[in-house]
Amino acid sequence: VLAGVVACTPSRQVIVPEVTFGDTPDTVLTRYSAVPAAAWTGEERWVVVSPEYEEAIRVDFATGTTSVLGDAAAYRNPVGVFSVADTVFLTDWGLRRFTVWGSDDRLLATYPVPDETRGALPRVRDAAGQYYFEVSPAPGRTGAGNRDSAAVVRSTPDLARFDTVARLAPLDIAEVFGQAGRRFERRVFSGTDRWGVLPDGTLWHAQVRRNRVIRYTPQGERTRGPALPDPVYEVTLADKEYFLLQFPEELRRTAEELPFALVKPPFENALATPAGEVLLQKSRLLADSVRRYQVVAPDGHLDHVLVLPGNGQIIAVGAGRVLVAEQHTGGVRLLQFAIPRPSETPPTS
Repeated sequence: VLAGVVACTPSRQVIVPEVTFGDTPDTVLTRYSAVPAAAWTGEERWVVVSPEYEEAIRVDFATGTTSVLGDAAAYRNPVGVFSVADTVFLTDWGLRRFTVWGSDDRLLATYPVPDETRGALPRVRDAAGQYYFEVSPAPGRTGAGNRDSAAVVRSTPDLARFDTVARLAPLDIAEVFGQAGRRFERRVFSGTDRWGVLPDGTLWHAQVRRNRVIRYTPQGERTRGPALPDPVYEVTLADKEYFLLQFPEELRRTAEELPFALVKPPFENALATPAGEVLLQKSRLLADSVRRYQVVAPDGHLDHVLVLPGNGQIIAVGAGRVLVAEQHTGGVRLLQFAIPRPSETPPTS
């Protein structure tokens, strides 16, 4: 389904195509209740990690089957996953290490968390074998350190040398006084910068405050995209009440002391396609029945908008397809959709 939204620039209005995902995705049911992490490993195959159940599984939509990744005794608290082709990298918070797995489920290598990243596990690896980490500032006793910027740090393949390739915007922090005394807490719904790395080593950085995507080439060249169009949604009383309902009764009073942002961020998450397009998961009203994803072209401009019906969200992207996790009363459904494309060029005025 093709529609359109209007994006404004200083000199003209551009009608941006809006295209909806199909309504017959491939589906695999899981026992999870929380949204898992995932990575694409080629064709219709994915690896899905559930910190909730402390497990990692392979999902093959071509056969409709799932299987445990490798020897589950090799990991304790898996929290994240990324891939290079069909090689899987599993990050383990409990064992403070990450493991590398071949397509045959054979354990290829094990690496401890580098001291230089202060406990941060890698998020991605490029085709040259370099790893990338998000290193947060030391929060300190009261959390005041969180007012500083986090860094995107790149390592050599042997984890021997490290350098900072980007700085993220500081978190939106407020000073609060509660039962635990004076402390600094991030404002709920304030949003955070997102980033990732393409196979050629190009780093993309979605800036939540400026609402744009910038890119850094492996040679250090920086390209800033324009500010993207975006509606402004206030954080309502209903948003706050829904947030507090996610906490157990015994923790709700502590959660009520948290500060809230006045407005929602322009996007809640961001992922990239293998071709280098960045998908920004837009904030929405609590009652909305769809999610929208702005598709930002490699030059930083808004190309079109993807519309995903329902309450699911994209958790991984592959060539021509996405993996969606949708929570329902029986658990989490994993849905594989083909990525729709606009079928015509929108007019300008």
